[in-house]
Amino acid sequence: MASSSSLLVAIFSFIFLCSLVAANEVSVGGKSGDWKIPPSSSYSFIEWAQKARFKVGDFIVFRYESGKDSVLEVTKEAYDSCNTTNPLANYTDGETKVKLDRSGPFYFISGANGHCEKGQKLSLVVISPRHSVVSPAPSPVEFEDGPTLAPAPTSSSARLGGGYVVLGLVLGLWAWF
Repeated sequence: MASSSSLLVAIFSFIFLCSLVAANEVSVGGKSGDWKIPPSSSYSFIEWAQKARFKVGDFIVFRYESGKDSVLEVTKEAYDSCNTTNPLANYTDGETKVKLDRSGPFYFISGANGHCEKGQKLSLVVISPRHSVVSPAPSPVEFEDGPTLAPAPTSSSARLGGGYVVLGLVLGLWAWF
């Protein structure tokens, strides 16, 4: 009887801890999730990105009308000048999900003519794994080529690392045997 209850504890511990370190899917612009020209000059995608904390493994989701707009992942230089000619990646499907697969800055602009110049562009910084629970947010100096972003609040689930999964596995297996 004790071994079956220990097994259940181990399984639930593992599932719980895995859910804490799962990647997040973040819709560009928040709840509306629309990738379009900002409605006013007082709003920008950069302001929105400053309020979020992105980590390696997260996905950013762009929603837009396929055939009328697109998302281009670009270099900082192309971002600054709204240059659409040589993107690193070109997405046109209408619901683009981009995996943030490294730490550092990412730059996105609209592929529709004139949209970037009207503010339809996004720069964000993905924090590195070394910025954990006890580390402060990266300073702007660490990303001299990227945007200067203020530290943003983060949830406890976004801060937990893979070490907790290993600990949960070890404790669960120990309880089982």
